[in-house]
Amino acid sequence: MMQRRHLIAGPMLAWMSDLAAAETLVRVETPLGAFVIAVDPARAPVTVANFLAYVDAGQLDGGSVYRIVNLANQTPQTKHRIEVVQWGMNLPDNQPPPRPAIAHETTRQTGLKHLDMTVSMARNAPGTAAAEFFICIGDQPSLDFGGGRNPDGQGFAAFGQVVSGQDAVRAIHARGGAEQFLKQPIAIGKVARTLQRNP
Repeated sequence: MMQRRHLIAGPMLAWMSDLAAAETLVRVETPLGAFVIAVDPARAPVTVANFLAYVDAGQLDGGSVYRIVNLANQTPQTKHRIEVVQWGMNLPDNQPPPRPAIAHETTRQTGLKHLDMTVSMARNAPGTAAAEFFICIGDQPSLDFGGGRNPDGQGFAAFGQVVSGQDAVRAIHARGGAEQFLKQPIAIGKVARTLQRNP
């Protein structure tokens, strides 16, 4: 009986190991600590492929956190207030991103939601997202498809979740002030795939 258990346990452990290895994780280094993002290529294939292309090319290394939205730095007239940390290449307005913009994968298509620590694409019009991202602080349903934050009603393209290092993200968000755009952006260090959930 003991031998049979070992025979069953062997393949089961191998399957669990393969499952863990299949998870796609990305580690982001910041001066306030690192955090790890798990992306969802099954549900958001276009958006995840774009993000990983930037990661694998090293194009997010040396980027920055440049915008922090909190409840205090939105106008009183703002109907749908949000709290997010925005980061990425932080390119000047007149400089195009190194990769083409991608098709907009709505949360209605993917089934993903803008929950606490969800990672999503910053954009202007649908189909303009490229190298800028944000992380939700708390649940942000107004960013989902049909939500009122963006007048076009298309919402934003969620594609991943911060699975560890949430304290670092919250510490970054706490650096927000009276203005959304930081006069001194917070530097991003290395952004790379990892096999470890712990930052």
